Amino acid sequence: MIYQESIELGKHQLSLEIGRLAKQADGSVYLRYGDTVVLATACANLEPRLGINFFPLTVDYREYTYAAGKIPGGFFKREGRPTEKEIVTSRLIDRPIRPLFADGFRSETQVIAMVISADTENNPDVIGIVGASAALYLSNIPFHEPIGAVRVGLVDGQLLINPTYSEQRSSLLNIVVAGTEHGLVM
Repeated sequence: MIYQESIELGKHQLSLEIGRLAKQADGSVYLRYGDTVVLATACANLEPRLGINFFPLTVDYREYTYAAGKIPGGFFKREGRPTEKEIVTSRLIDRPIRPLFADGFRSETQVIAMVISADTENNPDVIGIVGASAALYLSNIPFHEPIGAVRVGLVDGQLLINPTYSEQRSSLLNIVVAGTEHGLVM
């Protein structure tokens, strides 16, 4: 069964869809904001790793060049290692979700946010945070409180939610805020 929900967020609709893609993942969400599309998935091992005293969470955010309509050519025919922006965005997704897992949860968990389509206006990194949280919340992984995230900019004395790339260049503020219904997480 396919379920879709959308809300007005800034200048565009943020649309979340479940049940269409990545059905073998524990949780998956297809998000669209403007013409930017992100697929977020979450998977966890059924058995906890024995003998560890930390939570083995892996967060991977990828912006493949095909998402922007470019195909690698020349000597390098494939995508390479993650770019600096992808590494920083993976950390940006990890930081607000990590403390919201159940205490003592030690199963290996993987969250992937993959940009399927990128437009020239909207940054997909914040959409990845929302998608990761939604995928975890919809799964059987013990993640009991979803989060929302927005980028806030200040242009001409006005606060903007999820400013476009051009608005970010002239913005005096560029901050990502993530939180639950009860308070801020990051």
